[in-house]
Amino acid sequence: MSLNAFAADPGKLSAYPTADGSFSLESERFGEAFHNSAGALNEALAKFAKPAELSRFVAGQRLAILDVCLGLGYNTAVILTALAEPPPALQWWGLELDRRPLQLALADHGFCTQWPQAVLQRLQAIQASDGWTDEGINGNSRHDAMSRGTQLWGDARVMLQHIPALQSFDLILQDAFSPQRCPELWTEEFLSALAARLAPGGRLLTYSRSAAVRASLQRAGLSLYSLLPAPGERPGWSSGTMAVKPGGLCSETGPGWRPLSVMEREHLLTRAAIPFRDPTSTGNAAEILQRRQVEQNHCALEATNAWQRRWKDQG
Repeated sequence: MSLNAFAADPGKLSAYPTADGSFSLESERFGEAFHNSAGALNEALAKFAKPAELSRFVAGQRLAILDVCLGLGYNTAVILTALAEPPPALQWWGLELDRRPLQLALADHGFCTQWPQAVLQRLQAIQASDGWTDEGINGNSRHDAMSRGTQLWGDARVMLQHIPALQSFDLILQDAFSPQRCPELWTEEFLSALAARLAPGGRLLTYSRSAAVRASLQRAGLSLYSLLPAPGERPGWSSGTMAVKPGGLCSETGPGWRPLSVMEREHLLTRAAIPFRDPTSTGNAAEILQRRQVEQNHCALEATNAWQRRWKDQG
C-alpha cells in the first residue's frame, strides 16, 4: 500500500500509556508505535526540543520550524512550551497525512493538561483551522507575538512543494514512521529536499540512526551528530541524528548530542548506507524497498553484519 492509498485504508489507531505516563498511539497500518520506550514526552524533549538549543532564538529573531509528520503534536508542543520569554517571531509549518492522531490526543485529558494554555490553543487551531495567526489565539499570550502556523494535510512529498520556495527553516523535525515501515519519507530525494530547505546553520532532528538516512543527509551537504538517549530509554550506540547545514555555529558536543563515533562512521561505509530511492517521488513502500534491496545485493560495500560483529561489544 502506498501513502496515496492511505485514505482508503488508514488502519486502526490504538491508544496506550507510554513509559513516562504520557499518552501515545500505535498504528495498525504501519505496524509501529508513535513513540519509543522512553515515553512520548521524554522522547520529544530529548530528541527535538533539547538539541534544538532554543535559547539561541530570542525576541526580534525569526524562528522557522517545519514539523514533518506532526502526529500527536508532541514535538511542536514541547518546542513551543520551551521558547524564551519574550518569544522569537515564529513561522511554523506542519506536514501530516492523518488527521486522527492529533484529534485523539486533543480528546485525551492528560495530554491536554500537560501544556500551557497558549500551546494547547495552537494545537486546537491546527486541528480546527489548519493553523493559527496572531489574532486567532485568545489573550495574545507570550507565544502569540509575531507568530503564524500553517498545517498542510496529505503526502508530505507533495505537500512540501506547496510551501513557498523562499521559505527556509531553522529547525526541521523529521518524525515519520521508521524507514522500513515508511520508506517514502526517508528517501534520498525527500531528505535532499528537506536539506535544501534548511537555513544556514539550520538543524534537521530525527530519532533515526539509520545509515541510509545519515548517508543521504551527508550527501546533501549536512554535518552529522549523534543524539543522546532520552531519560528511561534503553541505552544503545546512538539515539538519533542531528544534521546541520553549514553557515552557523554548532559545537562538536552540546545539549543532547555528540560527534559520530568511529563505529557510526564505519556504519556509513556498509551496505546499510545504501539509500532509499524514489526518483519520481511517487513510489510506494514496496517499490522503494525492492529497489534498495537490489542495489544492496549488487554493491561492493561491506556487509552490515560484518560491521555488527566487529563492534558487537560496543552496545
